[in-house]
Amino acid sequence: MNVMIGKGATLPSSPGCLIDGVWETGEGEEIVVVNPANETVLHRLTGASVEQADRATAAARRSFFEGHWSRMAPRERSRRMHHLVDLFEARRQQLAELIVDEVGTPIRITHGLQIQFAIDVLRWFADKAAEGPRGGFEELLNLHKQPILSASMLVREPAGVVAAITAYNNPLLLLGRKLGPALAAGCTIVVMPSPRAPLSTIAFMELLAEADLPKGTVNLVVGGVDVGRRLSESPDVDVVSFTGSHKVGAQVMRQASSTLKRVTLELGGKSPNIILPGADLSVAVPPSLLRFCLNSGQGCGCTTRTLVARQAYDEYVERSRDALGKLVVGDPRDERTDLGPLIRAEQRDFVQGHVDRALAGGGRIEAGNPKDRQQGYFVDPMVIGGVTNDSDIAQTELFGPVGVVMPFDDVEEAIRIANTSSFGLNANIWGRTSEAIDVARRIRSGTVTINGGGGMRPDVPWGGYGFSGLGREGGEDGFLEYLETKHIQWPLDGEPTKPFGTK
Repeated sequence: MNVMIGKGATLPSSPGCLIDGVWETGEGEEIVVVNPANETVLHRLTGASVEQADRATAAARRSFFEGHWSRMAPRERSRRMHHLVDLFEARRQQLAELIVDEVGTPIRITHGLQIQFAIDVLRWFADKAAEGPRGGFEELLNLHKQPILSASMLVREPAGVVAAITAYNNPLLLLGRKLGPALAAGCTIVVMPSPRAPLSTIAFMELLAEADLPKGTVNLVVGGVDVGRRLSESPDVDVVSFTGSHKVGAQVMRQASSTLKRVTLELGGKSPNIILPGADLSVAVPPSLLRFCLNSGQGCGCTTRTLVARQAYDEYVERSRDALGKLVVGDPRDERTDLGPLIRAEQRDFVQGHVDRALAGGGRIEAGNPKDRQQGYFVDPMVIGGVTNDSDIAQTELFGPVGVVMPFDDVEEAIRIANTSSFGLNANIWGRTSEAIDVARRIRSGTVTINGGGGMRPDVPWGGYGFSGLGREGGEDGFLEYLETKHIQWPLDGEPTKPFGTK
């Protein structure tokens, strides 16, 4: 039986493990899911054990080689994926309310940011399941004249078993970016959501029985560090797709290296927001602030380093004070709320600690009005000035609604500051389009938007340089992460060609 929580959200009725089509109660440590807005316990469940993680990967491997999904006709895979997305859409209200309660994303933006874009991503990959990647699942190459005329084809086939490890900030979007391409390619999957916010993922997994996916195609384990390590190290796993911090991503790489498996890492960012000389600040300032306040700053692509031409600095600060003063921080279930809480007390304290150290070192709050709150893990949005690009607060990903603003004297300096970072995930540039595109070409970042861009797209890649990770999620590039390419060649006449390496 489902259990009601909060003001109407419904807890999933299933436990934290789905192995080979059967729901199981975990055999590991207790996991406590907390509402970050009011600090109440939403749910307690027993996490998976390492042995259950092993059985989940074994089930996925057995399912892969039995071929019920991996060798299914592409159009049939596409049909079943579309059916899964239909079920997702039908449950969108329940899933949105779960995310509000376990993540703290305001309800006003949850339907778009957390739900609709996840649906769009899964729909796009459901179409790709039938179409295949560029060139198709099988691509006949041009005839090649060796001593004997030969023909070739490229076969793009599923990479195998995928361990999909997601973060807490966008649980269903991150799941969609992994599950979508993996299923479209024909892979089987073991999903491990963040134990901080697993409820929406469990509820999504309850849809699988109705979606008619063969048992073992998608498995679930909700667990801690030991379970994540086991998935990364397992010889039964062919691909690890991880979203999280760069420090944990480095551990995943090390753990995966012993079995030489493919690793896709979508990690952090400390992204620049460049306001070129002459840009219209009345247009640029409000969205510049929202870009690091969205989801209370709990987004790897938040543009938290704003670079402003020195002559426009004072006006930028004044406009920021006015705009931040209009943002509402509070109950994420209130339709008027713009910013909810951070996920846990330790995350709030981490962000506040960096702010305190920046202020002690000579920084100042240029915009924002921090308040003491008696309940919830809230941090009020603020803009910190008086710091340099090499300061800790300008180089560390905070995952909170805090941005820094720094002046520059010419565009070359702005480019140099923007590129002086361990990360390279996202960037935004305000100014005349042709000039901004010229600057964008010189920014070392996986994504660069001009004048705010044009909204989120499922058909483009997401990922970055340096500490921002390896590989891409979304679009054709994200699809290829889950496919292996095989070359098949044969002679058309005469003697068979000799094997490579022979004389």
